[in-house]
Amino acid sequence: MTTFDTVRLVAAREIRVKLRDKAFIWGTVLLLLIVVASTVLPGILAGGPSSVAAVPGTAATALADAGLDVRTVADDAAAERLVRDGDVDAAVVAGPRVLAMDDAPSDVLKALSAQPPVELLDPDAVDSGLAFLIPYAFALAFFITSLTFGLQIAQSVTEEKQTRVVEILVATIPVRTLLAGKLAGGAVLAFGQIALLAVAGVVGARLAGAPDTVLSLLGPAIGWFIPFFVVGFVMLAALWAAVGALVNRQEDIAGASMPVQMAMMLPFFAVIILQDNPVVLTILSYLPVSSPTAMPARLFAGEASAWEPVLSLGILALTAVAMVFVGARIYEGSLLRTNGRTKMATAWRDREAARLSG
Repeated sequence: MTTFDTVRLVAAREIRVKLRDKAFIWGTVLLLLIVVASTVLPGILAGGPSSVAAVPGTAATALADAGLDVRTVADDAAAERLVRDGDVDAAVVAGPRVLAMDDAPSDVLKALSAQPPVELLDPDAVDSGLAFLIPYAFALAFFITSLTFGLQIAQSVTEEKQTRVVEILVATIPVRTLLAGKLAGGAVLAFGQIALLAVAGVVGARLAGAPDTVLSLLGPAIGWFIPFFVVGFVMLAALWAAVGALVNRQEDIAGASMPVQMAMMLPFFAVIILQDNPVVLTILSYLPVSSPTAMPARLFAGEASAWEPVLSLGILALTAVAMVFVGARIYEGSLLRTNGRTKMATAWRDREAARLSG
């Protein structure tokens, strides 16, 4: 067989094993529910009557009779200020006109006998709930999916070492071809899962009745998230494979993988905690360990220029190539060592010695 055929054979085996795993299937279902909930819940949680500021003589009584929370103000300027400050959802001012930030509440419009013109003060604004939950969903999806599939790759490598199956495999398949097949299989599964999550996100947003402005931001953010995810996953998957090759027992994977886990956990929490800091989020969107989630978050918020995701993805791709090289070298240098846990330096030297002697 050609190298491509061999890689495809190994990848197909990895995919079949994972698709039979009930934990993987139910985990995917759970992630889908989380993504849908993150777009639907803000509308449900904010389902109470809207608060509205009203200038005297602008149907304040009708608004109150409709069960709305009405605040009477002296003039139009005061009403607009309350809307801009987020103290009320809308305002009815002289004209009459309805003022709102990005979308006029439907219950306010229904309470008015005539349909006055609506003036949006910030039509491109994003709902505060979605502004938090969408970046959270990106970060959670990348973290959980990379961790799940990365751990599976490490466990698969360790299991083959522990059962000595790897000795048979490398007798017929080049080591790097075996690694490429494992990475390809994991990447296909991860991409499929992320594609499902992306579709679930858009469907959830539509079910929640998200304004077109939100959907226009969500689409490009998801579109960029997928290539960022694929490249970032390949980068981490190579390191997970190296971790699996360094140990001989499944019980040792947790300790050996701690550096990789930290490289995933720190960016996850940084994007979630610091998403309100535009300077920090901009920096995170260019760091390879955090760009797969930080850059789509900035795109959703409308804070990134058109050229920025291109540059960030290029930096991530170059880093991924370097990490694949490092992971492959450690993988080759430790895969056939069965006398306990192998140090990275030892695996690196053994691979170099094998190359020079060969």
